[in-house]
Amino acid sequence: MNGTLHPLSTPLGDLGAAFAADGRLTELVRLHGKPPVPPPGPAPKSLPYLKRQLEAYFSGNLRDFNIPMEAEGTEFQQRVWRELQKIPYGQAISYLELARRLGDEKCIRAAARASGANPISILIPCHRVIGSDGSLVGYAGGLDMKEFLLRLEGVLPKAPPQPRLPLEWD
Repeated sequence: MNGTLHPLSTPLGDLGAAFAADGRLTELVRLHGKPPVPPPGPAPKSLPYLKRQLEAYFSGNLRDFNIPMEAEGTEFQQRVWRELQKIPYGQAISYLELARRLGDEKCIRAAARASGANPISILIPCHRVIGSDGSLVGYAGGLDMKEFLLRLEGVLPKAPPQPRLPLEWD
């Protein structure tokens, strides 16, 4: 993980974003615990755009991101991540289908590992890959995050409203 993460507050909790010197997003990860202090110096030029696009995505008003990105990985990981970006908003495919799209269903486990190594969650939508039986298997940000994103995009039905708990005890 890059040491210069810029914290972003979202409905999922805090995310951390890292950028290359030219402003391209290199990492977007879910943070656990206390968010990092923003790095000193001027904010990357893409940070305000990323914030606005994430706000629009979480409010249901954005389906496609156009933030410049640069994810570092092996040639195979890059192929997998490009394939993930072809999965449309509101749709999901299985890990087996992902392997087939890569040209070899025998690479299913390698494709799943590469998906899990995705450094730019949400924008490279690895959350749109599920088990062949429809189960939500594996997600680096946590299965709760995967479920939230799939519900947001309409792949899963919206969760029923939770009853409000009293704020005071009688």
